[in-house]
Amino acid sequence: MRARETTATTFERKEGRVDLKPPLTQLDIPTTDGGFYDGFTRTVAVSGKIIIGALIFWAVAFPQNAGNLLNAINEAILATFNYWYVWTSAFFVVLCLLLALIPASRRMRLGEPEDRPEFTNFSWFSMMFGAGVGVGMLTYSTGEPISHFQTNPAVIQGLIAGSSAETVRPAYEWSFLHWGLTPWACYALTGLALAYFSYRRGLPLTIRSGLTSLFGSRLEGPLGHVVDIVAVVATVLGVSQTLGYGVEQFVAGVARVSGGAWLLNDDSTASAAAVITALVVIVGASTLSAMSGVGRGIKWLSNINTGLSIFVLLFFLIFGATLFSLQALFVGIWDYLTTLPWKLTTVWSADGTESGNELAAWQGSWTIFYWAWWIAFAPFVGLFLARISKGRTIREYILGAMIVPSAVCFTWFALVGGTAISLELTGQAQGAIVGTGLSDQLYATLAVMLPAGLATLMSAVVVVLLLTYLVTSVDSAVLIINTINAAGDEGPKARPHILFWGVALALVVGALLIVGGLSAIQTAMIVGALPFSFVMMLMGLSLVKAIIMDNLRKQADVPRTVGTIN
Repeated sequence: MRARETTATTFERKEGRVDLKPPLTQLDIPTTDGGFYDGFTRTVAVSGKIIIGALIFWAVAFPQNAGNLLNAINEAILATFNYWYVWTSAFFVVLCLLLALIPASRRMRLGEPEDRPEFTNFSWFSMMFGAGVGVGMLTYSTGEPISHFQTNPAVIQGLIAGSSAETVRPAYEWSFLHWGLTPWACYALTGLALAYFSYRRGLPLTIRSGLTSLFGSRLEGPLGHVVDIVAVVATVLGVSQTLGYGVEQFVAGVARVSGGAWLLNDDSTASAAAVITALVVIVGASTLSAMSGVGRGIKWLSNINTGLSIFVLLFFLIFGATLFSLQALFVGIWDYLTTLPWKLTTVWSADGTESGNELAAWQGSWTIFYWAWWIAFAPFVGLFLARISKGRTIREYILGAMIVPSAVCFTWFALVGGTAISLELTGQAQGAIVGTGLSDQLYATLAVMLPAGLATLMSAVVVVLLLTYLVTSVDSAVLIINTINAAGDEGPKARPHILFWGVALALVVGALLIVGGLSAIQTAMIVGALPFSFVMMLMGLSLVKAIIMDNLRKQADVPRTVGTIN
């Protein structure tokens, strides 16, 4: 019988006697029996809906008030918690690497000793990458290197001139920092904690389970409900940020392919009609995919977008600025690795000087924005990673979830962004790429490097690829939100709840895009990410404690996994 064991085993150690108990293997999270919320934790499900509904109403009914207050909170967070975001993100990277390398943890399996992975490596990488950063990568693989090519901390400090050959290396140092090990450490740590406690302890696959070695059965009540509610809100806002960028780029691509000027405003941003149309298409397809589950729709779409991604990369490798891009890739990786400790821990604060204020503003709008984005995305991607990673060892899981996706991001940024920088450096682009908006820069690069007909065709391929990434991200997010609301049970898939969260995501993005643009979504996301950053820190400490205690149990021959507890 699975239950809380109370019989202690005394383990003799040189430094004293330690009473060891088998780990907690049951977390009784209350769920509703029957009715509309059958199988769901009503407090979590209803509270999440109320908070997101209130945000939508506030943004639509009082746009100026919402914008002013969110901006004020955002400024306070960037001024007060800049050190927190930077140092906690560095901690996540270091902790993940240590867990993958230390013998005491790396050989542990996420499950019973006989468990093996459910998905092939290809499908595992495809689903992980598609849900993790696929949409943002398409937007930023051109836009970020181009932006850092124009200005970066070295330019702000007057060490080099912007938009020159000297800025190429710093451009990739910072691009790789933002899209390398750090985001995947955030995802990997969250997913590892959830998989460890779920598959080795038999606990529910929900966020609160990752804290059980610290708080135990107290997580069955209000404390656990608060943790899961924070995770749901962070997930909605993090996915909304990704969906917002995706919608803008989707509309820009359709406008390029179709010549539909009505899709864009005078400032080249997506019109309200275009945003609404795009959201209907994306969320409609995502909802249908979510209803089919992880093993069917999501897996199928992930394999498609991986294949299309490889095709686009090969196209840029053959027809882009190949030598320039490959040099940017290998030199960039070297620069990234050799400067990583410094870049992971450096914090610039406004000091009243022109240079100091600019550095603080630059870091707030880039590095800290990214760290908040990855943290807000972590409950969704982390739980999704845990869902698809049962049976893998900790070393296999961490290295697979950090090294491979980082390498793919580096390759994308080097081949796609490197081609754009080369076209600007050589004068072929004549400002056509740097002079357009973030969401249009990839299409502008294709338009400069290719004849009109081929550029339109490749832009259409990118639009299809973007759509598959968007659908994969949204349908995965809807399933994960429902899993959290259902106390970790994947069973309840009541269509009204899937439809609600699909529509809620569309309304959050649509409302914030129409009343405040991408900056409004970015601000709301940074605010929503802060509470979950504290949950993530506790999850890391909880995981470390659990691994240490399991190693002590192993030496004392005390049961460590649910399969050995009778």
